[in-house]
Amino acid sequence: MALNDPQGPRLDARGAVDLSALAKPTPPPGTPGGLPTPGAYVVDVDEASFPELVRHSTQYPVLVVLWATWSEASQQVVADLAALADEDGGRWLLARVDLDANPQIAQAFGAQSAPMVAAVLAGQPVPLFHGPAPREQIRPVIDQVLQAAQANGLTGTVTPREVSQEEPEPELPPLHQAAYDAIERDDLEAASAAYEQALRENPRDHDARAGLAQVGLLARTRDADLGAVRAAAADRPTDVDAQLAVADLDVLGGKVGDAFERLVDLLRATAGDDRERVRVRLVELFDVVGGEDPRVVAARRAMASALY
Repeated sequence: MALNDPQGPRLDARGAVDLSALAKPTPPPGTPGGLPTPGAYVVDVDEASFPELVRHSTQYPVLVVLWATWSEASQQVVADLAALADEDGGRWLLARVDLDANPQIAQAFGAQSAPMVAAVLAGQPVPLFHGPAPREQIRPVIDQVLQAAQANGLTGTVTPREVSQEEPEPELPPLHQAAYDAIERDDLEAASAAYEQALRENPRDHDARAGLAQVGLLARTRDADLGAVRAAAADRPTDVDAQLAVADLDVLGGKVGDAFERLVDLLRATAGDDRERVRVRLVELFDVVGGEDPRVVAARRAMASALY
């Protein structure tokens, strides 16, 4: 990729303990790799948007930092550069490039490792440094870039990006807030009581129902010995209590499909009161994981088939 070629290749209601997140990985905050959300003078660049970056470099200097998820030094260098970009208030633009995800850009800069920092002035690359560097050593390097930019007539300024601010979370209904506070202080009985009262006042309060199910799961598994529970379930495959206990731990540990399959099989092997206990537990675990989850949708169908 030629630097001077602009035509180059181009969670759930707060107050509910979101245990479903244990079964479905959630992305880290900010951008991929865990970097903070870009600031007013910072952009994330990939191979598709790289030509636009080159065009910007004909108006003002652009500093490019090639970083990698496996490089701890990258995180600090990126943070220091972002802070310096804010200090300079638009005199230059910081472009963050994921080294591994953009091999053509890495090749264009000759980057062999991360972090690597270079400048782009009027479409031309200027290598600056690679590896970790303290902020006090980065500052004079940037000053030299700015002097070179001014000597070449690159005196434009960066239009600051609109940095989105997260909307404040809406206030919870009083009983939900009481449950949330109780969970925070590890008083699961009080949390359960608050959710139960919320359901008495509004039987259609789905968030309260989910919260109650999640608190119930936490309470049932609080003192469980994983090894002992799994051994008991293996030794006593027809013991309803043993199978319910291991299903709880499976959901808590993210093995949602295994838990549902175990309990649906148990439905088919039981009758009377035992069967009803299994059905009720399945429904509670559906509430824990979330009704829209495809594993819940599939398990509901399997449960209906087992019952009818």
